[in-house]
Amino acid sequence: MDRVLYWSGSIGLGHVTRDIAIAKQLRELNPGLRIDWLAGDPAREVLRDEGENLLPETDSIENGNELAASTADGPWFNLGRWSMGVRKAWERNGDVYREALSGVRYDVVVGDECFEAPMAMARYPELAFVNFVLMYDYLGVRALSWNPLERLIARSYNRFWSRSMQNSHNATKAIFIGEREDVPDERFGLLLPNKREAAERGCLFVGYAIGFDPVDLASPAAMKQRLGYEDHPLVVCSIGGTAVGHELLRLCLEAYPLVTREILDARMVLVGGPAFDPGGLELPEGVTARRYVPRLWEHFAASDLSVVVGGGTSTMELTALQRPFLHFPLEGHHEQQGAVAERCARYGAGTRMSFAGMTPQLLARAIIDNIGRKVSYPSIPVDGARRAAEYITSLTTLPRA
Repeated sequence: MDRVLYWSGSIGLGHVTRDIAIAKQLRELNPGLRIDWLAGDPAREVLRDEGENLLPETDSIENGNELAASTADGPWFNLGRWSMGVRKAWERNGDVYREALSGVRYDVVVGDECFEAPMAMARYPELAFVNFVLMYDYLGVRALSWNPLERLIARSYNRFWSRSMQNSHNATKAIFIGEREDVPDERFGLLLPNKREAAERGCLFVGYAIGFDPVDLASPAAMKQRLGYEDHPLVVCSIGGTAVGHELLRLCLEAYPLVTREILDARMVLVGGPAFDPGGLELPEGVTARRYVPRLWEHFAASDLSVVVGGGTSTMELTALQRPFLHFPLEGHHEQQGAVAERCARYGAGTRMSFAGMTPQLLARAIIDNIGRKVSYPSIPVDGARRAAEYITSLTTLPRA
């Protein structure tokens, strides 16, 4: 295998984090491999920092994070408003994808939750002959309310999703980042196929793709020393790579003085992602704020407690690291409220919290009760990056139309 096009999709930074881990494994298996990238911000910014080769077309990829932020109301994600905007964005991104493939022969195209690609294949038959691997870590959309529009949108997505899994061209493969139990044993919807059965037929389950060996990061004291933290109780608060969830950082900041009434030497780090501007915050002594932090998992490893939104990557990194954490699934976000929260519950990992009714006082009490708590989560399969890379490498090139 000589050349791969890698499309890092979806919103936030969790996907590009695992994509970089998989790309590293691909290069180890295929010396001299060239990887070209498509991505929107903030993944695009991370890939530039990593020195990856971004195609010129990547500047035309629609920014899904801006759309998510513009349709959200604080920590409340609105599926209906997001869906109305994302369809047109996906169509434009599909055209960009077609342009990127024009005149270039790739051995394999890898797409991480870039659902625009299957839509483009349906519109442009010639794309169906590209050897394509689609990766995702959840299956199906859940309506979280009885709102008729939300339920109609969920059914529409689920019908498309189930049919695409049944009718995929032979050139299209699927990798599920996770385990069989992560897929609900339920139908996509009335008269639609069972999700888990569809996944078992059409996906390769590889476990979780993380960019580190947990054994190397097992000592919080050693990680504090390596990262320059003092030997104080440390709380790391992170909302990932989107502007959705900044409410959590505000709550953490307001909770901090209440925490220090009982834990006098506690320290707190706020990590807001590329869309976060820490310059306008008034920070008390003992609190620091940072924008994008490379290798955030190292700071999780140094923490005595982490407070995060309910993203799949952060929660699994913390589970692999055996660190205590509080996780706040975004309200109305079907993946965080469903698949991710259920996965954490299955492993007994972290403490689930809710934005609804949350106050600085309640959060401070939760931090005090959980900081430094000894945890013992079941071990999880963390070699997903290697297994995904091995599978991608095993694929042969199919002729293009």
